[in-house]
Amino acid sequence: MRGHALLFLLAFPFFAAALVLLFPQKRRSLTILLSFLLSLLPFGAALRLFFLFPEGSTAPFREISLPWLDPGVPFHLAVDSLSLPLILLTTLLLPITLLASWKNPGEGIKGFLSSLFLLEGALLGVFLSQNALLFYLFWETVLIPMYFLIGKWGGERRTGAARKFLLYTMAGSVPLLAGILWSFSLYGRGSFEIALWTSAPLLPAALQKILFLLFLSAFAVKLPLFPFHTWLPDAHTEAPTAGSVFLAAVLLKMGVYGFLRLAVPLFPEAVLSFRPALIALALIGVVYGALTAFAQEDMKRLVAYSSVSHMGLIFLGLLTLTPEGYVGGLLQSVNHGLSTGALFLCVGLLYERTHTRLQREYGGTAKAMPAFNLLFLVFLLSSAGLPGLNGFTGEFPIFWALFLKSPWLAGAALTGTVVGAVYLLSLYKRVMTGPEKSLESGTRLLDLSPRELLLLLPLLLLVVWIGLYPSLLTKKMAPPSYIAPFLKEYRLPGGIR
Repeated sequence: MRGHALLFLLAFPFFAAALVLLFPQKRRSLTILLSFLLSLLPFGAALRLFFLFPEGSTAPFREISLPWLDPGVPFHLAVDSLSLPLILLTTLLLPITLLASWKNPGEGIKGFLSSLFLLEGALLGVFLSQNALLFYLFWETVLIPMYFLIGKWGGERRTGAARKFLLYTMAGSVPLLAGILWSFSLYGRGSFEIALWTSAPLLPAALQKILFLLFLSAFAVKLPLFPFHTWLPDAHTEAPTAGSVFLAAVLLKMGVYGFLRLAVPLFPEAVLSFRPALIALALIGVVYGALTAFAQEDMKRLVAYSSVSHMGLIFLGLLTLTPEGYVGGLLQSVNHGLSTGALFLCVGLLYERTHTRLQREYGGTAKAMPAFNLLFLVFLLSSAGLPGLNGFTGEFPIFWALFLKSPWLAGAALTGTVVGAVYLLSLYKRVMTGPEKSLESGTRLLDLSPRELLLLLPLLLLVVWIGLYPSLLTKKMAPPSYIAPFLKEYRLPGGIR
């Protein structure tokens, strides 16, 4: 019966998406409140899994397999140390984004809320699936609600941004499907079970390289790895606040998860063969993303390009193929979701008051919004990697792993972090300090309401808690048994805690 908790975790968001459509159309506040209460149930289930998960476990903790298409294609779900943090992050963000959507969008609120529940369910399906075909179905399902969130409830250029997002991601997903079907034929066991594939003898190196490139096409777009990142800034900028939060915090982590769950254990020789080229692309993304973010006037585009830089650093850590790089990359994936999601929420709250995201239109905001000023500064410093906050605890093991591989590589990657601190502090200075500016005739900058404090304080708590006590997560992030054999035995002095 333990595995039925996974069925509830996966099925409930889809049930809630249908239930929301039955809520009264004219009772907007009631509809959002009921949706918020519904969203707490998956989060509670994920939180319970997290606290019950044994420290240092390398095997699936909860698992269920039911008949589906045929004996070789069961409906197989499981949670392990790789998927658990991402599941918890996904379920945490939905209630927060629902609170943030109290005033936006103005029309079609039931469709908007239903799309968010569908997005949560599809993302959980990706992280829970233990069957490659099921994994692909959920991977593609993610595109549908995200497309509508951008295309229907986004900004002025929403149609083009939504179309670009859909075309880019589908272009990567078609080779992924081809790779999954080809792998099914090569392993010859009549099964799409990922566990059977990873336990089988490795394929010849030449085949590994071809299949790896097919799988990588989808993972690189989602990461996004330079130069496959160009869809991201437009999608972030035009998406509503809730869409931007999910896009940055969780959708980008699908690329990380797919790379670790499928590419590393199935095609390790191909990973090693292409690693120098991937390291070069990830390093370019770190520096390019930081420099481009520095040049942005639109706050949302700045945070979007910062994600390109941060995800490049996460991928660099994973490419070291060391325990430190693995734990640092996975931990920083969660940290990036918290800090960048919080920054998108903060920009959204400012936009609700002023209807502009241009930095030059602001000034002296700290005087009018002291509570917001404090929270915004903490999230900026978290994103910059200040010691004592969560960003540092993820970056440190990544840089340690990079330094052990090559001090020059670590130094080159560090330039992105330095530039990141510059553009983030510059953003704070231009928006929050200096002389007050009149944004619009009659515009008043009111400080955070109780609802807005409620949606930001959990993120603040986690940013500080993980910064001071990272073993809250790392002790449950031991590399799973299908990844551990491919990681070198480097160790941090005193351990990674």
